[in-house]
Amino acid sequence: MANGTSVEEFILLGFPGTWQFRVSFVVVFALMYTLTVIGNASIIALVWRSSNLHTPMYFFLCNLSFLEIWFTTGVVPKAIGVMLGTSKTISFSVCILQLFFLLSLGSTECFLLSVMAYDRYLAICYPLRYSSLMNSVLSVRLALSSWLGGFLAISLLAFLTSRLTFCGPDVINHFLCDIDSCLALSCSDTWHVELATFLISIIVVVASCVVTLVSYMYIISSILRIQSAHGRKKAFSTCSAHLSVVTIWYGSTMFLYVKPSAQNSLDLNKIVNTFNTMVTPLLNPFIYTLRNKEVKLALQRAFRK
Repeated sequence: MANGTSVEEFILLGFPGTWQFRVSFVVVFALMYTLTVIGNASIIALVWRSSNLHTPMYFFLCNLSFLEIWFTTGVVPKAIGVMLGTSKTISFSVCILQLFFLLSLGSTECFLLSVMAYDRYLAICYPLRYSSLMNSVLSVRLALSSWLGGFLAISLLAFLTSRLTFCGPDVINHFLCDIDSCLALSCSDTWHVELATFLISIIVVVASCVVTLVSYMYIISSILRIQSAHGRKKAFSTCSAHLSVVTIWYGSTMFLYVKPSAQNSLDLNKIVNTFNTMVTPLLNPFIYTLRNKEVKLALQRAFRK
């Protein structure tokens, strides 16, 4: 390595500690993963079976639930292997693939959340024209654009990262391959990758966040103009679940990626990444279930059947 030989695999450090400490993390991760898959799969099945939920809003929600299943699947199985010590190494190519996969799904989620905010804007601000404005063709196009945009946006970043030189050390202070850890270990100049990370973060995270904020500005303005308190409560209930998910997701995502330098606070990034890749996908189905009257009614009918 001292002579410039490239590192072909990395060692994932995970969460250092005693065996009992790491096993407790494994149990928590496994439980969260199981609940995440069951919760999000249940939402997809519920929307599929309930004809009254065949609307653009729940079509986008199914896309989000499908994404969350794969997002957490790309993290938890490998993280459990790392903490148990059975799979602590990861090849360079698989590391770049995991990085690309997770960042692409994260970007897709940003776009999907902004699309869902736009859908709620049309539903509340133009209720009489909503069915014609947000038809099935447009909703499919918006969902497809979110998926394509998310993966295309990260393609350049993954390519630039794959061109970096790694000549030791080969220990990643994380339970997954993320952009910060790769930049911290690279022995070549990383300014172009850091710049690309920052610019792509601005385009993906900030731009989608602006769309969401503007949509909610119009939504809140329309809700405040409703005369009856019952009408305001009913209008707000249709977007409160989405607003909760948006707040949790963008708060952690902006901390991780929208910053000039990507090589600081790796330990803190590890904790925030745990929240972003495991806690948020777990919370989403429960937030939409507990704060959405239509979903709760559909669940009650499903249980009665």
